[in-house]
Amino acid sequence: MDKLIYIAMSGAKHALNQQAATAHNLANVSTTGFRAELNAFRALPVQGEGLPTRVFVTDSTVGADFTPGVLQETGRDLDVAIEGQGWIAVQMPDGTEAYTRNGSLQMNANGQLQTRNGLNVMGDAGPLAIPPDVIVSVGRDGTLSTVPTNTIPNAVAILGRIKLVNPPEQNLAKYGDGLFRLKDGNPAPADANVKLTSGFLEGSNVNVVEALVGMIDQARAFEMNMRLLRTADTDAQQASRIMNLNA
Repeated sequence: MDKLIYIAMSGAKHALNQQAATAHNLANVSTTGFRAELNAFRALPVQGEGLPTRVFVTDSTVGADFTPGVLQETGRDLDVAIEGQGWIAVQMPDGTEAYTRNGSLQMNANGQLQTRNGLNVMGDAGPLAIPPDVIVSVGRDGTLSTVPTNTIPNAVAILGRIKLVNPPEQNLAKYGDGLFRLKDGNPAPADANVKLTSGFLEGSNVNVVEALVGMIDQARAFEMNMRLLRTADTDAQQASRIMNLNA
């Protein structure tokens, strides 16, 4: 009987956990460059004396869906979308690198090129800075070009190149802030084959229909496990009555 309780109890708990992950995906349907989380159930043996036959059900985040989202035209010079595979490198507050597909960029008061979340965009030689009174354009290879606005625009200045990377997907891990990092903690090398499209942003890759169907399936799985627990409780009560009659 307790085998049933172990499985049903853990199954109900992790069905709720999966439902929370699905709800998180749905909440980010409109988030630029968002990558949906993938979850799966798996069996986990219980370790301990007298428990060799007991098994828990647990959910695990098996990774992220790396399918590109739909490109949406904005016409803004500092909006960029990656064509196909690849990532934009950003600098975290602790100095480490992280990677994003959200190409909605901006300049802060100090002229630093940043994401909407205030993270510095990395160049091949470090964070990128843009001087005042210039028009900025971003090339397909990530090159930042500027033309002055307060004088005759007779020269184009090259400020640097946005660091674009494309490490193997299996080496990437998604963190709670929605950014990706290499599992070994090292920075990824720049990849000259990654290309950008200026004036566009990549939408979320969450499939709303699949996510809603998943929510329904997970709710039914939770209810099924709760029914199993109620059945186990009823069976235990019946067994106790029978034992009392035979005493």
